[in-house]
Amino acid sequence: MAKDSDYGAFMEKFVLQPSPSAHELPLNSLTFAVKDIYDVDGYVTGFGNPDWARTHPAATSTAPAVLAVLRAGATCIGKTVMDEMAYSINGENIHYGTPRNPCAPDRVPGGSSSGSAVAVGAKLVDFALGTDTGGSIRVPASYCGILGFRPSHDVVSTTGVIPMAQSFDSMGWFARDPVILNRVGRVLLQLPDVDPVNPSQIIIAEDCFQLSAIPSDRVTEPLFKSVGKLFGGDLVKHAILGDYVKEKVPSLKQFMTKENADQEYNIPSLAALSSAMRLLQRYEFKKNHGEWVSTVKPDLGPGISERVWEAIRTTDENVDVCHSVKTELRAALNALLGDCGVLAIPTVPGPPPKLQCDPIPLEAFRAKAFSLLSIAGVSGFCQVSIPLGLYDNLPVAISLLAKHGSDGFLLNLVESLYKNIQEEVGIAEKKGY
Repeated sequence: MAKDSDYGAFMEKFVLQPSPSAHELPLNSLTFAVKDIYDVDGYVTGFGNPDWARTHPAATSTAPAVLAVLRAGATCIGKTVMDEMAYSINGENIHYGTPRNPCAPDRVPGGSSSGSAVAVGAKLVDFALGTDTGGSIRVPASYCGILGFRPSHDVVSTTGVIPMAQSFDSMGWFARDPVILNRVGRVLLQLPDVDPVNPSQIIIAEDCFQLSAIPSDRVTEPLFKSVGKLFGGDLVKHAILGDYVKEKVPSLKQFMTKENADQEYNIPSLAALSSAMRLLQRYEFKKNHGEWVSTVKPDLGPGISERVWEAIRTTDENVDVCHSVKTELRAALNALLGDCGVLAIPTVPGPPPKLQCDPIPLEAFRAKAFSLLSIAGVSGFCQVSIPLGLYDNLPVAISLLAKHGSDGFLLNLVESLYKNIQEEVGIAEKKGY
């Protein structure tokens, strides 16, 4: 079956050729795939749902982000499966099938850019474009054992990309190789090639690593040792991020519910941050798509259907407070990190969940995941997820965040650190760690 040979990653295959003078270009001879949320001239942008595809005409132009990588010499080989309406971090799609996780076939690939991550993880393409609103680049990158980059909010055009929630929507990309990740980033961000700048500090968010099911040493040690080798161990600092956020983001009080405070598996201020993010996301989703959902009443899969209809019922209560939280958090993290500081957190709170997992334990996992994902989501900071090999035969990752607009710095840093980190991971795996 053709579906098996491509891991179920593709919605449709086609070839878009690069510019004629491709051999001198930065992405010459590389192949890529595109999430089915990007417009490609002549094709219907399906948004993960057959009813959406049925009720929308073919695109009459191609998204600028797709054009940029084509003009830089890359060849597009097709569109990839995504979660319906980009409203999930699992990667399961009841209509088009769930792309198969190349690292762990019995586990979810992560969403909503599931097909794009699987296409890269399975070596079907060199890189792939996705989007990230709540975590849709970072989560599948972590689950599929590859690099994923969510750029600073609003620095890469989202024209020609179906909006989910504009306050958070970011395009993003996956690669297996940090050099390619960086090169694609320089094209999309229109950055000159500059020499890497050393980080001023690397802050380990201690409390965030306590949220993870993976022993924190297994996740932080490869980073510590690599930073020590390259820049000196005195750069590494430690912080309790939840306490800092609680103190510096006063508007969060509105979201510090008893439920957020009582969750033993969570950090109250980050749970509140996640509540603010998800409220604004629901409100903006409703403004974007409420009329279509109410009119068409699309067939939506389990979990997604409930979330979409909850969004349709959302009012504008507390929405203005969400915007204050965004402003305060960005200022607070700018002050914490300074110009070339980096924050280290787990990308997700543990290994990828099993396919068709029981929704009850999954909800606790989702809550912890969004506490971590909302840090970059709400601040608009850039974030990269770096694979750390396997723990108990399942993929593990760590994330680095840097302040808004320092994407080039972060891409260069990953490229510098990556080889050392993978060597340290090899040592940890040999120890059976």
